[in-house]
Amino acid sequence: MEKLIITAALTGAEVTKDIQPSLPVSPDEIAEAAYQCYLAGASIVHVHARDEEGNPTQSYDVYKEIKEKIEAKCPVIVQPSTGGATWHTPEERLQPVELKPEMATLSAGTCNFGNEVFMNTGEYMVKFATRMKELGVKPEIEVFERGMIENAKRLIKQGLVASPAHFDFVLGVPGACPGTPEDLMHMIRCLPSDATWTVAGIGRSETPLATMAIILGGHVRVGFEDNVYYSKGVLADSNAQLVERVVRISKELGREVATPDEARQILNLK
Repeated sequence: MEKLIITAALTGAEVTKDIQPSLPVSPDEIAEAAYQCYLAGASIVHVHARDEEGNPTQSYDVYKEIKEKIEAKCPVIVQPSTGGATWHTPEERLQPVELKPEMATLSAGTCNFGNEVFMNTGEYMVKFATRMKELGVKPEIEVFERGMIENAKRLIKQGLVASPAHFDFVLGVPGACPGTPEDLMHMIRCLPSDATWTVAGIGRSETPLATMAIILGGHVRVGFEDNVYYSKGVLADSNAQLVERVVRISKELGREVATPDEARQILNLK
């Protein structure tokens, strides 16, 4: 079985310091959180930027600062979000791709997101995939609903996303696909045969789905974007603490954890 790639989703666009006091917000805080997650065993950091007031931003300049600060500290794969917040325009959302990161997310469809709608039309998807291909950025295809896998397959067929593609199942978002074992198994069955995949379980789904992914040969995303708790009613101390738990479970189950360079090989980034 391949070594396990652990992604740390450090901040997200929804969580605030009022909810999780340890949330990294400034570029320096995000870079330090990335470094601590690297030391704990993460090989990818998934990044959402915040402005000086702590609000979600897709600013090229802010992402540039974050990327440079992370890369000065550690060799992780820096994966910016092109999802941003639900109110960002497609043009705003695409800005961090211009930094030519090794990877960036590509959301493969529209879904309800809590009380809002996360809009990703066919036009958006083609635009994002085209620009990533032009810049040599590997998309991580974010899937919130089953039909999004079919949207991604069309992008692959059109030559806009190269095979083998990498998918991230984001399961348990209120309004989208639940985070049950049955849902994860169904998603896996629907993938292209050569695809790699990660699962990000939201809230209480995080650890059960992470454990399933370890057993089934997939990869794992954890972090404050997806879950701010370590156990029921107990806030996690840090993103790194959540990474450490996945490393511990993986070792107990006999699966080694990938270094950043090993993750690059698994994902065909090298």
